[in-house]
Amino acid sequence: MNLCGPVDQHLRQIETSLSVDISNRGHQFTIKGSPAEVNKAIDLVQHLYQLTGTGEEITSEGLHLHLHESTSKDSSDAEGLAIIRTKKGVIRGRGPNQNGYIRGIQRNDLTFGVGPAGTGKTYLAVACAVEALERDEVRRIILVRPAVEAGEKLGFLPGDLSQKVDPYLRPMYDALFEMMGFEKVNKLIEKQIIEVAPLAYMRGRTLNDSFIIMDEAQNTTTEQMKMFLTRLGFGSTAVVTGDVTQIDLPKHQTSGLKDVIKVLEGVEEVEFCFFESKDVVRHSLVQKIVEAYDKDDNR
Repeated sequence: MNLCGPVDQHLRQIETSLSVDISNRGHQFTIKGSPAEVNKAIDLVQHLYQLTGTGEEITSEGLHLHLHESTSKDSSDAEGLAIIRTKKGVIRGRGPNQNGYIRGIQRNDLTFGVGPAGTGKTYLAVACAVEALERDEVRRIILVRPAVEAGEKLGFLPGDLSQKVDPYLRPMYDALFEMMGFEKVNKLIEKQIIEVAPLAYMRGRTLNDSFIIMDEAQNTTTEQMKMFLTRLGFGSTAVVTGDVTQIDLPKHQTSGLKDVIKVLEGVEEVEFCFFESKDVVRHSLVQKIVEAYDKDDNR
């Protein structure tokens, strides 16, 4: 019952995703389709069955992630699975691009994650930052984001500097709360071990022994990107994430993220990880939306 889901909902979800037909009588399953898809479905059903034996509840969201992982398996991904270990649990890369991104962050001082929404760029960067902090590899986590409005005018936000920038940093906060807990994150913010640093206030600083994440980097100007990258100090790691298809800058301004991809190409110890629509791990409809917009842009 756990494996099949309410009214066989999970089986129907697997059928739709892998283009197979699944029927079962008790614990006997019959899967029909092309050999490659049938083999994927067999592996997935057997894996899910083993998970149910451990007491894990199979949910529609969890099944979506397992399906994404099974369809993203690439035999050329020789280095295998990349793992992030935090006190709250283990986070695994899903697919070759996520695995490459995690490994890039773990072995380089500067990594860029470029790609559409929902590919895990920000979430995985925050996970790597939490891992580094818990291992005492860094002393601080610094969250940076350009405060650019996404098309609409928001006016003057109330509150102090942190409160003004909080809405822009919500995706990173949500990931931190999930990995460390609400109370612990708030204590670390009070002690400035986790710091909110608006991009406009970064000039003149040198950031040592820190894990720095800049999100929504497509909304930086060329000058802002150069200023941010030259803040990097000894013992620090920086991750820059963004989506070059969602730029909210005035049309006459060049995106710093677009520019830096050309400028730093070939520079050692800098890694660029590019995600595609197939890497989207949100609702399956998000992947189709991203692909539809890509097709429209190309046309």
